[in-house]
Amino acid sequence: MTEHSALLQRRQRLLGRSYRLFYQQPLYPVKGEGVWLYEADGKRYLDAYNNVVSVGHCHPRVVEAICQQVAQLNTHTRYLHDSILDYAERLLALFPDALNNLTLTCSGSEANDLALRIAREVTGNRIALVTRWAYHGTTSSIAELSPSLGVGVSDQVRLIDAPDTFRAPGQWLQQLRQVLDQMAAEGLRPAALMMDGLFSSDGVFSPPAAEIQQAVNWVRQAGGVYIADEVQSGFARTGDDFWGFCRYQLVPDLVTLGKPMGNGHPVAGLVARSDLLDLFGERQRYFNTFGGNPVSCCAAAAVLDVIESEHLQVNARIQGQRLGRQLNDLAQRHEVIGDIRGAGLFYGVELVKDRNSLAPATALASRVVNGMREAGVLISATGPDANVLKIRPPLVFTAEHVELLSDTLDQVLTRLS
Repeated sequence: MTEHSALLQRRQRLLGRSYRLFYQQPLYPVKGEGVWLYEADGKRYLDAYNNVVSVGHCHPRVVEAICQQVAQLNTHTRYLHDSILDYAERLLALFPDALNNLTLTCSGSEANDLALRIAREVTGNRIALVTRWAYHGTTSSIAELSPSLGVGVSDQVRLIDAPDTFRAPGQWLQQLRQVLDQMAAEGLRPAALMMDGLFSSDGVFSPPAAEIQQAVNWVRQAGGVYIADEVQSGFARTGDDFWGFCRYQLVPDLVTLGKPMGNGHPVAGLVARSDLLDLFGERQRYFNTFGGNPVSCCAAAAVLDVIESEHLQVNARIQGQRLGRQLNDLAQRHEVIGDIRGAGLFYGVELVKDRNSLAPATALASRVVNGMREAGVLISATGPDANVLKIRPPLVFTAEHVELLSDTLDQVLTRLS
């Protein structure tokens, strides 16, 4: 019995079978450094997927900040401490002036859960609008806003099409209008429209700014607020902007943050207009025992330090442009590549059976993801048909890493398609 299979059996026995693993042959990393993950036998993998450690695995500056603070004090936000205030000042300075308050949580799921509670309280409405294959988190209320989990949605959720710029450009707005009109006919009003800035689970889309502006205007006119889920598109990921919503030239009412915020340390948060938080706070109590603790705040501050000092937003733009060019070159050689979408260091590569029918190449995408893993490069797949290759490397990717990624993808596609 191999070490991997022994671990898998032990995991299933102790944790249950509901935990999911990536890849047909699960990865067993024991060390991370920069863009690399290492297995116990020394084999290394180029990590072109992991958004959690956005400034690189085990970045020394983040590790040092965590170690120094945890050796001194770690407590909760019911006491005074400078670290949360220092971090709030730095983070809020990166947002439009109207978004002037911060609440810290431990996970993006908690942040989205709080955003939904606030939206429902301040609007007096219950219905949330989300895209048809969205993922926003795992709490009970947010799982109902995450149809990609397969748990079903409640009668307080309305699904709308994602802005599919490949198969049906612009059609999602027509469908949103129909949903809002139908709600109005039933005497219902929306509490919120929650959108991931890059529609990551829906298949990675970058619609025109005017379309997002129109959608948000319609929802606000109907009585709802706009929640920008920045868990995947935030913290310089898109290159041109620090936040994904900036690409659409509008200001959300609530913004949720998560995964890359602490580079692997569990810290997340909600940024909002103070008038919304004030109204919510008059009617409900909220606190989070671990959210905003000094260690988490120091980890999050160190991430901002690294992004700024290493110019990672600029790097995301430059290397993202290089990656886009490489992927488009691959599309000239591989007919199975139907479309390439994304921004900065976040791309979706849609695989199709042929360019006439545009039928999703789901089985091929799975083989490519696993073939890349065997070749030492980690990516994933997304979208309702799981036929969109999801490429989302750490922001410290260099030209060398882009070349390795594209060359390996070329080789794998040549072998499998």
